[in-house]
Order: sequence, then C-alpha cells, then structure tokens
Amino acid sequence: MTFDHLGKRFGAVEVLRDFNLQVQPGEFLVLLGESGSGKSTALRVFAGLETASAGRILIGERDVTNVLPKNRDIAMVFQSYALYPHKTVAENVAYPLDVRGLPKPQQHEQVLAVAKQVQLDGLLDRYPRQLSGGQRQRVALARAMVRRPSVFLMDEPLSNLDAKLRGHMRAELKHLQQQLGITTLYVTHDQVEAMTLAHRVALLDKGVLQQLDTPARIYNDPANLFVAGFIGAPPMNFLRGALSGGWLEGAGFRVPTPVTASLAEGVLGIRPEDCRIADGGALQGEIYAVELIGDHTLVTLHIGTHKLTVKGAKDFDQAVGRRVGVAFDPGAAFVFDGATGARVR
Repeated sequence: MTFDHLGKRFGAVEVLRDFNLQVQPGEFLVLLGESGSGKSTALRVFAGLETASAGRILIGERDVTNVLPKNRDIAMVFQSYALYPHKTVAENVAYPLDVRGLPKPQQHEQVLAVAKQVQLDGLLDRYPRQLSGGQRQRVALARAMVRRPSVFLMDEPLSNLDAKLRGHMRAELKHLQQQLGITTLYVTHDQVEAMTLAHRVALLDKGVLQQLDTPARIYNDPANLFVAGFIGAPPMNFLRGALSGGWLEGAGFRVPTPVTASLAEGVLGIRPEDCRIADGGALQGEIYAVELIGDHTLVTLHIGTHKLTVKGAKDFDQAVGRRVGVAFDPGAAFVFDGATGARVR
C-alpha cells in the first residue's frame, strides 16, 4: 500500500502536504503524531472516507484513489467500536459476511474460527451492553478479521480502554497481526503504543512526515528536534546555548558536546536515563522535585533557566532544594540547530 505525493486540504487549511509512504506487505506500520498532525486524515483518505486533494492511493499496483470504500478490500476498526447494540456478538461479527450474501452455515463456521482467535467463543450469544470495553474491542477486531481483507486500518482503537487493559490489548493486537500477517496501518497519538506495536513508525507534524523508521532507530537516532522531543517518556532534556568548538554554553552551564560545529543557538538533547546524579558532574543544579515511580525515581532539577530530569535509582533520597551535580556521557547526547530544528551530526 502506497501514499503517493498525497495532499489534503480542508478549505484553506493544508492538513497533509506531499505525503509519501509505502507500507510493506504484512507490515504493522503506525502513524504517530499529536492531535491535528494529519495522521487520522491520512487514514481516512486511504479508506476512501475523505477525498484526496492531490496525489494517489495504491493498494499493490491498483490505484484506488477514486474507488468507493466498499471496493478497496480494507477493514477498519474505530475508536468507538461501532457495534450494533441490537445484535449479538455472533451477529456483529457475521455482519460483513451477511452483507456479501454468504450462506448461514459458512458464516457460522467463519465466525466460530475468528471468535476463537480473539477468545470470544464463549461470548457469542451476548449483546454489546453485556461486554467489557476490552471484549467490545475484540468484537470489533473479529468483525474486521472475518472479512480477511488485504489491509487493516485502525484509528486509535485502544484509546477508550483503561491503562491496564490497553497494555493487555497491545499484546493481543501484536500477536494477532503476526499470526494473520495482514498489512496493518494503525493511527495513534500514544508513543508507547507506537513503540511497542510497530515494525516501523511514521511520525507526522503539521501534515509533514518527520521520520519513518523502526521504533529503535527513531528513539536512538532522531532526525530532528521535534522527533527527539516527541519520543521518550519522560521526554528528552534540552539545554539551549551557544555552540562552539565542542562546547555548549548557556545561562549557568558549560558542557561538552559530541560535535564541533558552531551555532549562535544550539540545543543539546540528553535523555533522562543517560544522566546520573554525581558529585562534580558537568552540570550543577538544585533539586526541584523527586518522584518515586516504582523501579526508578525521577529527579527534576533547576539548572540555570532550564529544567532537567534524571532517571535515578529507586532508593534515591535527597531533599528538594539541595544542590547536586549531574553527569552524562557526551557521546550519548544529541545536538540540534535551535533555529531550524535540524540534527547537527
């Protein structure tokens, strides 16, 4: 499946700009971005629910840009589940087969098979109101799966679930997609979903593709300042200052960097897990907050006009207001042009 120079406008507002993306057969690709980034619009254009303003949509070698949604051989799973309340689980799952006119015995056979895959075989006689959120989501998935489409489209399908159930359903989704091998395009604003589910992640901002790569590469080798700040929890620390001769100098600090370029406005990015509280560290600051997460502690410090977060040991115990040092390996840091956001390598 291919987005070929896709553009989409709503009046004067350009939501997608020259969007190019090729999804490999059997791949689980996640479109990730903030609200308004264009990710859901891209999915809806691919589904045929919105018309493209420019460019083409291809499924294999077939141009489906102007093809009706029902003729695109896709199945879509929505955030709201979109189940029929007056139909049982079995009837909801069988609906696409019923529309095709498949004989009832074949419908029953296929519904049973897919219900077992998503562990719904004991719930087929229930109605949606009698199900939990996770069970309803599995019904929506089963209804999409029973069609055996060439492409799954999923629009924030887990966002209505609580945190524990989201974690469980992420694992279920990943396992099912690997079992079925169906090409899947998945939209989310949740970076944890993107990083745990995807073979590759396409990160969008304001309708423009910022980086397309594996989760590991996006995390370890961000293309620009936006990507670096979006991926990571807690987010990457940024220090701004003048960059010269391998050093970044700002208000109240002077630290080494992994590059020798000179910039009037440079940005040094350091992930919290690559920092440590240490006497005589390159940075000095006052503890602003201490948060015990469980297996680690997040320590936030004031360093000049900046705030910096360190991922520390779970037994960290120092008082707010105490002045401490922060050390880091310059080789683990990233440098960006503060004016353009471009990565400086």
